[in-house]
Amino acid sequence: MSSRSTTDGRPGAPSRPAAPKAGPPAAPAGPPARRRSLFSRLGALPWLAPAVVLILGVVVWPVIEMVSTSLRKIDTTGTDHGPAGLVKYHKLFSDPRLPGVLTWTAVWTVAVVGLTMLISLALAQLFNQNFPGRRVTRWALIAPWAASVLMTAIGFRWMLDQVAGVFNRLLLDLGLIDHPQAWLGDAAHAKPWLVLVAVFVSLPFTTYTLLAGLQTVPAEVYEAARVDGATPWQTYRKITLPLLRPAFLVGLVINLINVFNSFPVIWGMTQGGPNADTATTTVFMYMLRGYDVAESAAMSVVNFAVVILMVIVFLRVSRWNGEES
Repeated sequence: MSSRSTTDGRPGAPSRPAAPKAGPPAAPAGPPARRRSLFSRLGALPWLAPAVVLILGVVVWPVIEMVSTSLRKIDTTGTDHGPAGLVKYHKLFSDPRLPGVLTWTAVWTVAVVGLTMLISLALAQLFNQNFPGRRVTRWALIAPWAASVLMTAIGFRWMLDQVAGVFNRLLLDLGLIDHPQAWLGDAAHAKPWLVLVAVFVSLPFTTYTLLAGLQTVPAEVYEAARVDGATPWQTYRKITLPLLRPAFLVGLVINLINVFNSFPVIWGMTQGGPNADTATTTVFMYMLRGYDVAESAAMSVVNFAVVILMVIVFLRVSRWNGEES
């Protein structure tokens, strides 16, 4: 009798069909797939969301509140007495001190930014060279930046004090003046000192920005210029300055915004006086808040609009994107 082999090895047992091979598992369908599809459509938005929320909370919401406050009638105790329309703007532009404040703000911004950029260019070029003590001088330049701007301004105010100031004492000992001067007592004497202190505290950041730009210029470019017989001035004008343009524009734009909105230097030295003669729009805004919060908010709105317009015009004129118009 013949026996049949079966899958279980017993003779005579009926054979069983072989089990099919297991293939790859089917992709799950349903809500998880839809969630992944939605997440992929959002792209980088989930990663940018914290920054967007921060901007909305720190920039957009204060601007909205500032504009809203400028259109209200608020007394010195902070009580809101309802809408005031554009009354506060009319009151602001009718203030006889405003033209002088605007003029001084423009002069202040141009003088401080212009001197800062010129001196920083020279310092960055110096610090880009190899000389003994370069590291120490670089560290020393950080000192005005590391110190509080308000503390620096107060220090200069005491140094220029008419009675106890060391500057008057020095000039008297050298015989350069006959009697102590009130260097911050009037606008004519105070304004040059304000510009000097503002330049002093602005130099470190600007110098290091330009120095970083100089260090990105390849050494081979200068070597090629020397081989071609270019003079140092031609090399600086035709090679260094064009390649330094991005860093220069960054430093210039940031300085324009910072100096225009500068508060600690002027407030720490003169508090905008006498009679708002040394006040910029930012300091004037702070002076107004003592007796009219809404008018101070109106000045803030004007300040904000001027900053935005100034940056847009500057970027347009300087062709920030490098494209020909």
